[in-house]
Amino acid sequence: MFIGEQLPVEQVNWEDVQVFIKKMNAVHEGRCEFFMPSEAQWEYAARSGGEDELYAGGNDVEKLAWYENNSEGRTHPVGGRVPNGLGLFDMSGNVWEWCRDTYREDAYQVLAPENPLNTQTGTDRVIRGGGWNVDAWSVRCSRRFSYPVDFFGPSLGFRLVMISAGNV
Repeated sequence: MFIGEQLPVEQVNWEDVQVFIKKMNAVHEGRCEFFMPSEAQWEYAARSGGEDELYAGGNDVEKLAWYENNSEGRTHPVGGRVPNGLGLFDMSGNVWEWCRDTYREDAYQVLAPENPLNTQTGTDRVIRGGGWNVDAWSVRCSRRFSYPVDFFGPSLGFRLVMISAGNV
């Protein structure tokens, strides 16, 4: 585990993230709401609002992502690479990010084409984004993988969506 104020959270399981979300929502009740993004929301955000990008922010992995070829075997402070078109950092590389969806291999073939969300029962959840310890192919916007909800490990973190009270 890598520790530092500017480093991404890692080595958390899906259930730990749910506990954190409940605490955040209790502290900020009435002002905003936090939740884990769906897989479709995550990919839309990673692709700068739906652009045709290989990596979050474009096609140059070296400018955009911390991955096995440039990470020196560790996570890096958030914001150390170029942001994507929405100003979001590290959506490709650094750490994988849990999504709300239950993993289904054929999700994009069988779910609704707009804002799909797989809520089937199951123990595996979607992770996206790749991490510091994987190859360039695995940090692409389209790369999807899964882990059981109780799994945690190096390079596995999360990102939350926040909606302000006026939009809840």
